[in-house]
Amino acid sequence: MSRSHVIALACMTALLGALLTSQPAAAQPVPRITRAGLDPVLVAGRGADVPFVEQEAENAVFTGERIGPGREAYTLPAEASGRTAVRLQPKQHVEFTLTEAANAFTLRYSVPDAPGGGGITAPLDVSVNGKRKQTMTLTSEYAWLYGMYPFSNDPDVDPTPGWWKPEPDPVAKPFRPNHFYDEQRVMLDRTYQAGSRIRFAVPRATAAAWTVLDVADFELVKAPLKQPSRSLDVRLFGADPTGRRDAAPAIERTIAAAKKLGWSVFIPAGTFQVNRHIVVDQVTIRGAGNWWTIIKGKVLPLTEPAPDKSVHSAPGFYGKYAADGGSTGVHLSDFAIESDVRERIDTDQVNGIGGAIGGGSTIENLHLHHTKVGIWLDGPMDGLLIRGNVITDAIADGINLHLGVSNVRATNNFVRNSGDDGLAMWSESNPDGLVNHDNVYDHNTVQTPVLANNIAIYGGRDNAVTDNLVADPIREGSTLHAGSRFNATPFEGTLTFARNTTVRGGPRDLNWNLGLGAIWLYALQSTMSGTIEITDSSFLDSTYNAMLFVVDWPVKDNYAITDVAVRNIKVDGTGTNVVNARVGGWATFENVDARNVGAPFVNNCGTFQFDGSPEFDVRLLGGNDGGWTGASWCEDRPPVVPPPPPSPWS
Repeated sequence: MSRSHVIALACMTALLGALLTSQPAAAQPVPRITRAGLDPVLVAGRGADVPFVEQEAENAVFTGERIGPGREAYTLPAEASGRTAVRLQPKQHVEFTLTEAANAFTLRYSVPDAPGGGGITAPLDVSVNGKRKQTMTLTSEYAWLYGMYPFSNDPDVDPTPGWWKPEPDPVAKPFRPNHFYDEQRVMLDRTYQAGSRIRFAVPRATAAAWTVLDVADFELVKAPLKQPSRSLDVRLFGADPTGRRDAAPAIERTIAAAKKLGWSVFIPAGTFQVNRHIVVDQVTIRGAGNWWTIIKGKVLPLTEPAPDKSVHSAPGFYGKYAADGGSTGVHLSDFAIESDVRERIDTDQVNGIGGAIGGGSTIENLHLHHTKVGIWLDGPMDGLLIRGNVITDAIADGINLHLGVSNVRATNNFVRNSGDDGLAMWSESNPDGLVNHDNVYDHNTVQTPVLANNIAIYGGRDNAVTDNLVADPIREGSTLHAGSRFNATPFEGTLTFARNTTVRGGPRDLNWNLGLGAIWLYALQSTMSGTIEITDSSFLDSTYNAMLFVVDWPVKDNYAITDVAVRNIKVDGTGTNVVNARVGGWATFENVDARNVGAPFVNNCGTFQFDGSPEFDVRLLGGNDGGWTGASWCEDRPPVVPPPPPSPWS
């Protein structure tokens, strides 16, 4: 080859190399903050004001497999935040980019169960800006339930027979696996600024055949709170902050001394072992912050059942029971309870906060994890503020106000992955005629209850559900619910649902094989004749209906739903109808705007007659836009037309 040819070839090679290296790199996804899996603009003003920012794994950089979206119960996508997650194999990763400074994160994940149940552990490496910082130990010990209510940890459990099990026998095992996810909070070694890259990588050596990452919440945790003046430190009375020795007796001694002095109790940063209830009354107990002060304990068997029928003990702070006079003047704040509940035993009092606590009490800024119920209060009791708490991975409800509870406000709480209703008010009938009344659930965020509803009201008088963000119910419930059921007192006065946003509500009820509503009213045990107002709310991306009014077949001619006022509503996306009526009664509709609706707006089958003659009176008062004109129709189970994603309303 001549010298000129060599020079020409070199020039061509250089030019080609320049062209190749000048090609733009593959576009990286822009870091996205979401709320309930949506653009925060779509849910502005609703839900809790939380100290963390949420990033979904499917919006990050990943080398694994995107799973979902999917909404069928007993599947990993259905239980994921936003119905989508990322599945990783060994040597694969998900990498997030911080949008704000952070020194801590909460990671929601799933790993497989052990073949015989009981869970496994698996490693996950955490790197920041390319440097490995630590290895998390993931676990499925608190996940994976099977069978039918009240569920089992045994994948070989036999299902309970009955109509509530529509699956024909023999059923495949494991039967109805659910409650797949768990989460962990982790402090980083220091604060990292916006733009830092946080990578979660599955190492080559792992016991997990797969690892699913769902969502990461990044947070800038403040320094530990200092001991307040006029307070007693539990360490002065022997409490061990290392968690090696039982701290419950020392905490109780501190409470007794503080009450004599009229002072408060301070629990500093550390891990304090507590394996039973600490009874509180007329006392203030503060921690150094719920990332710093950890009350941690085990679920332990009792030698004989307790008077409250418990067969286990577990860490918790309880007011005196109502039968013993209840507790007043209790103030609990700024600590975490890390419990150990792995199965549901309804007679067990293994909740984070329990008993009867009223009289101007407050429960604030707690983190409640792996409890049976985060906060379950049995009345009668009056006057309590529940504010700013985080309740995750409960085996049953997040919060339940039960039996004659009044003047309680639960606000700015965040509940995720409850095993039953996220927030409930249960006004159970009783010989004394007590009712739940004048309670408010406002500005709360409730996501992914794996059973039942995000927020549910069972009977009572003059209660309100306002300004909440509720998303992704899985089965046998929906985002907002009011039901005459569970032996509840009748609805009286006005039940208010106002300024709420539901996201991906209205799932399919497997037992009825029927689509629920994002909000559904259910007359099972009595006519719902109290006033129910549903106002100024947004129903986004409902799987089936936006609203369902229903009665059960055996009582279809006995009970009705009346005096419901629906106004100033925006419905953006339904798989089927805006209104599905399967009950006698009436409701008014005013200024209800709907778009991206999969079937005719009103599906009016009344009391399951299916003959086209409406028995539920849909009273249109004006201002209803989108497609309300035309007669009602009756279609038992109309086909689902998935809507496009929600978007801003022009």
